[in-house]
Amino acid sequence: MSELPPGWALTTLGDIVTEVRNGVSAKPDRDDGLPILRISAVRPMRLDVEDTRHLPYDFQGAYTNRLVEGDLLFTRYNGNRDLVGVCARVRRLSREMVYPDKLIRVRVDRTVADAAFVERAVHVPEARDFIADKLKTSAGQIGISDADLKRLPIPLAPLPEQKRIADKLDAVLARVDACRERLDRVPGILKRFRQSVLAAATSGELTREWRDGVDAEWEERSIEQFCPDERYALAIGPFGSNLKVADYRGEGVPLVFVREIRARKFGNAGTKYVTQEKAAELRAHAVRPGDLLITKMGDPPGDTAIYPLDRPPAIMTADVVCMRVDPRIANTSFVGYAIESPLGRKRIGEITAGVAQQKISLERFRTMLLPVPPLPEQVEIARRVGELFELAERLERRIRAARDSIDRSTPCALAKAFRGELVPQDPKDEPASALLARIATERSAIAASSRPRSPRASRPPRALKETAIEDSEAAALAYRERMP
Repeated sequence: MSELPPGWALTTLGDIVTEVRNGVSAKPDRDDGLPILRISAVRPMRLDVEDTRHLPYDFQGAYTNRLVEGDLLFTRYNGNRDLVGVCARVRRLSREMVYPDKLIRVRVDRTVADAAFVERAVHVPEARDFIADKLKTSAGQIGISDADLKRLPIPLAPLPEQKRIADKLDAVLARVDACRERLDRVPGILKRFRQSVLAAATSGELTREWRDGVDAEWEERSIEQFCPDERYALAIGPFGSNLKVADYRGEGVPLVFVREIRARKFGNAGTKYVTQEKAAELRAHAVRPGDLLITKMGDPPGDTAIYPLDRPPAIMTADVVCMRVDPRIANTSFVGYAIESPLGRKRIGEITAGVAQQKISLERFRTMLLPVPPLPEQVEIARRVGELFELAERLERRIRAARDSIDRSTPCALAKAFRGELVPQDPKDEPASALLARIATERSAIAASSRPRSPRASRPPRALKETAIEDSEAAALAYRERMP
């Protein structure tokens, strides 16, 4: 925004509000009483009035800190600097409530500004940059003072235009929020889809027509029966004392961590290594390309991934199980899908039952049973599940792209609004500069009438309107110097 639209003026938050007040200092300690908002209730342009705790109804100071519709709440402190100074408007209240001292209540002078317009204005990039420059850290908390908040630059449109902009933004951002909520439901749908596929795969339903409707010839085998008769075909990661952070290197033999199994990404920028000598010491924990890796811990444990064929031999870390599947007996992908299926998860739950932190015992895992068809059907199941999962992954990529586009919609709408391009302008609207000058004159007159008269002559009087206009122009010049 290199210059303001016609009829707009640059002012500060302190010039367009009637009150700036910090919240109450108290420790809510009851299940019922006077609701007090949590700091987490305030997010950029979004207030959750249900995110509360409770104080006694007769709490001292509660009356002066009660919220009314149209109040703006700013976060005064937060551990996350991106959430300091964000603002949300009180839209509807079904009950009385107050706010804590980590929030600041601002009441807009409705004769000069629209609260919904100001709520949006404090989230444009220039305003966020101003707040970022004023942040201070104290006792591990990042905060902004109410004095600095009052100096926050606000590009002010004529009052009727403010209301048109606020109404239009409400409509636009409501559609954005509705799209975001729909997209947020998709990951859960895809998760249920994958579980349904795995359930069909391990029950024989997925390949029923492949068998021409013939009943499946399945049998149950233990985990160890899938492995070849060789040492370390089924193993767990080393104890912590055998592999320490001090052993990590920037190159050498790669390590496999639990996080890589869950993400199914190996060899990324976060990969750690050990020396060849250390790897020789840990040969009982070696991982070969094509091995099946299983998470030993988690909620629940039992996530699987195949160590890629194009990766070099590696060493697994603690909380990883490595399983080498005998290709004459089973298909590695099928075994992985069977472990992650609802039935596999259920049986893992049975062998970890009664343990405070779910953790697979290798000895119990060896004997865990899984249903298995003949090898040709295993291969067909693995192929079909892989295709369906690839479809789900493509949908996830499209959803992420759509979510990125939605996330860009809000700043784009705000930028357009504060360039004066979102709604038509009306030349009949009173310019914001004239409105600010009149308000400044009225406030000065009220202040002068409330002060006791001094017998000494003060400096020669100056036109208050002229002073207000000059002050506004000076603020605009300083604001434009900060703009790109």
